Amino acid sequence: MVEPRADVSTNIIFKVDIVVIGAGQAGLSSAYHLGKLGLAVGRQFLVLDSNPAPGGAWQHRWPSLTLSTVNRVHDLPGMQFSEAVDTGDGDVKASVAVPEYFASYERRFNLPVYRPVTAKVVCDRSGRLRIETSRETFSARGIINATGTWENPIIPIYPGADLFQGQQLHTHDYRGADAFAGKHVIVVGGGISALQHLDEISKVTSTTWVTRREPQFREEPFTVEDGRAAVASVEDRVRRGMVPGSVVSVTGISLTPALRAARDRGALRRLPMFDKITKDGVRWSDGSEQRADIILWATGFRSALDHLAPLQLREDNGGIVMGGRLATQVEKDPRVHLVGYGPSASTIGANRAGAAAARELASHFGLI
Repeated sequence: MVEPRADVSTNIIFKVDIVVIGAGQAGLSSAYHLGKLGLAVGRQFLVLDSNPAPGGAWQHRWPSLTLSTVNRVHDLPGMQFSEAVDTGDGDVKASVAVPEYFASYERRFNLPVYRPVTAKVVCDRSGRLRIETSRETFSARGIINATGTWENPIIPIYPGADLFQGQQLHTHDYRGADAFAGKHVIVVGGGISALQHLDEISKVTSTTWVTRREPQFREEPFTVEDGRAAVASVEDRVRRGMVPGSVVSVTGISLTPALRAARDRGALRRLPMFDKITKDGVRWSDGSEQRADIILWATGFRSALDHLAPLQLREDNGGIVMGGRLATQVEKDPRVHLVGYGPSASTIGANRAGAAAARELASHFGLI
């Protein structure tokens, strides 16, 4: 834990060269590389984390998400996952194992993480970046933003949503299937989380699955080349200032043994999106209806960047033009790097992006 020191002469609680906002995979990787570049811990750089404990968004994931069901968690730079967590049992909860790993990582490398503190607003003040938080105010020459997406769930607006007498939840709120037993659940979404929810819930109760687009399943496993192609596609989008697309939209979804079993029991019968929500369920354009007790929106997340709004980084289309070696640098303001955004929105991508952002930002200010 880092405690800021007051600077009474400037009325700024803490002044540093670089502030990293977020202590998930991308933020910790960035902090590690800043330290390796020789920047002074707690004096030249600092990490702000809105969570009460290490673990990033992982500590909030649903209990049934285990190391055997989650997409691979890549090692952070300099320390293997297995050094902190016994990975022999694949049934270990991801919400427990990953926070244990992150906590050990912060301790080993003496990372200057200050928590819990939430960045509320970042704005320009006389050539420096002023970071107003839920606690103190900070001043930095540059920032590496690594706030991820977990706190910004997407729930589409549909007519009648306010009339629905059942329960509406998002992946953000999901804690497991057992609470849904005996209720009809409509699962909305075509991504990996939606299918994990559908698989679990369909084992304990009746379900309806709806998506905007026909899901593209693939029988063969992903290859390294598939992953690279997907990342390259997303990187091309952000370099052109477009809103990042999902990796699944590029790669399709691999039919795992669990999904094959779900398909065999009929859980993967997909319907197109409904047109309206009624008080008892949903209705399609042809007049057909489905009664429901719960609508579970597994419709993804947006990058949590509202605190950067005063910097006016976005284009008219909502995207941000990104540059730099791994598309982490904001072209409109090179003092700002985004990691865990676009092509780096994965654990392995966040590692590489953290290294690139740390070096490019430190070089920009002549710190190395």
